[in-house]
Amino acid sequence: MPFLSIVIPTKNEEVNLPKLLASIKAQTFTDYEVIVADANSTDKTREIAQSFGAKLVGGGMPGPGRNRGAEVAIGHVILFLDADVLLVSPKFLQANLDEMKRKGACVATVKVKPLTRNPIDHALHEVYNAYAIATERVWQHAPGFCIFVKKHVHEEIGGFDETVVFAEDHDYVQRAEKAGYRFRILRSYPIAVSVRRLEKDGRLGIAIKYAMAELRMMTGGSFKELPKGGYDMGGDAFKNE
Repeated sequence: MPFLSIVIPTKNEEVNLPKLLASIKAQTFTDYEVIVADANSTDKTREIAQSFGAKLVGGGMPGPGRNRGAEVAIGHVILFLDADVLLVSPKFLQANLDEMKRKGACVATVKVKPLTRNPIDHALHEVYNAYAIATERVWQHAPGFCIFVKKHVHEEIGGFDETVVFAEDHDYVQRAEKAGYRFRILRSYPIAVSVRRLEKDGRLGIAIKYAMAELRMMTGGSFKELPKGGYDMGGDAFKNE
């Protein structure tokens, strides 16, 4: 039985998925399984997943997709990743799992850095890191593209709330913390993330969108419908015009 189950929701990720799976394969930590929860891709995503030996299950929107993957996971810990991230250090898994254990965390994420040399992107991500770290014990934030969680915790909080269709990742870790499970942001190694959403919607547009979403969550609770513009997942988007 593997210690770690890595769950990746996908939709038309034939470009990014092989890069992520190769970076997982290069890890010094090898006691894992990979599960790809695919939302009916029309490209080669499924074939790529199977070529790397991943389990393949049906997916959907990110939250439901993560839940479908977790249902077949057999690891003690689950790591939720998105297809457009990279584990840039071969020590990423081992070091962050060790830190999670040292800190007694049941749910955790890591710092983020962009897959670009653009100084504006690096500045935006550092602002997010600073804010997330400053609020980690009072108002938890964890991007869905990288969440470590003990499997029993995922099950006991009912997984991702599938009625929450935007910022479901923050809702997830906040519910875990409220249930008494310690959340921490790990500092060992960051995860490298795609900037495709920044490039598509614009840096200022994304910053305003997430600032408004933060205010909404603080005052009005979770999102039960998509914000205008929808949710971009891989090569396709779920829309709410």
